[in-house]
Amino acid sequence: MSGHGAVVVGGGIAGMSVAAELAAAGVERPVLLEAEPETARHTTGRSAASYIPGHGPPPTRDLIAASLDRFTAIAQDAGHPFLRPRPVLHVAQTAEEERTLREEILPLGPVTELGVDEAVRRWPALRRDAVRAAAVVEDAMDADPIGLHQYYRQRFRAHGGEIRTRAPVVGIDPTTTGRRVTTADGTTLDTDLVVLAAGAWTDRLLGLAGAPPIGLTPYRRTIAIVRVPPGAPVDPDDPFAVAVDDSWYAKPEGAHLLVSPSEETPQEPGDAKPDDLDVALAIERVNAVTTLGLRSVVTAWAGQRTFAPDRCFVVGDRPEHPALHVFAGQGGSGIETAPAAAALAVAVILGGDTPADLRRHGVEAARYSVRRIL
Repeated sequence: MSGHGAVVVGGGIAGMSVAAELAAAGVERPVLLEAEPETARHTTGRSAASYIPGHGPPPTRDLIAASLDRFTAIAQDAGHPFLRPRPVLHVAQTAEEERTLREEILPLGPVTELGVDEAVRRWPALRRDAVRAAAVVEDAMDADPIGLHQYYRQRFRAHGGEIRTRAPVVGIDPTTTGRRVTTADGTTLDTDLVVLAAGAWTDRLLGLAGAPPIGLTPYRRTIAIVRVPPGAPVDPDDPFAVAVDDSWYAKPEGAHLLVSPSEETPQEPGDAKPDDLDVALAIERVNAVTTLGLRSVVTAWAGQRTFAPDRCFVVGDRPEHPALHVFAGQGGSGIETAPAAAALAVAVILGGDTPADLRRHGVEAARYSVRRIL
């Protein structure tokens, strides 16, 4: 037996959730390594997280559906709700967007078409003359990414897990029983298995291990908090409004409004920074469809959303690297799929069956296997 039952690399929601579930499954002396001074520094800590039924490609939608009961269970365990109701309002501004709404969004199932008057009633900031069609996802919710991350952190440590920050990995070498992981300070950890859950950095870590990359691509996403002018028709319970063509989104954030141009700008893994032009575009696009007249930015930030080539997350190993597992490519759905995705990952990594509650929602391991990309 190696020194550690598992070494998980990456301290965001992917790494922390799978580490917690591995520890709860009985993996001995698991260690989580994070290169930064603290966990959840990059994408997880910068998420405008929501739980949106019907969001993403079919495999992702199934994981979202399968996560709901697990969100309820962990909320009961933690004594803290991680989801809060907030409908998503899809807004079509052009004839092409109206066609997309009717042909591609409404058929997904949990989406209900609204008349324009009803859409404006739901979000009074909307300009009626700027809307051609609309629809609502009634069962969507805000998510608490930091609270969820802290839940998994506490669960990991309660089951004997160890978290090491400021521990960038510089080597992942095979041993007779598993892998030897080396960090920048020269520390080595012998382990039965390695789980690479480092988002945008996962392909680089595969290279350190002598394994071929998956083809993961990180994309920048910019978010800004803007001041709402006095007297503007904005309420904290307004819906999360989303353009049908994914050119903007907006939702209340305290007394302000959170906006994004929904951009996907490919970039190298790193500490993403907001681009002033993207912030300006977000404000311009939201102003074009509302009466708000937004101008003043409170703060802005950017994160990286990482996708596999087919935009579906990947889990598991390659046949020639059996002690090396990947759990990455969640894209923009890392929070809303976390409970089901972590449970699926542990079943795959430990060679168990997909949990029955996941199978009831169509979740089968083969649909997410890294081997599909071979």
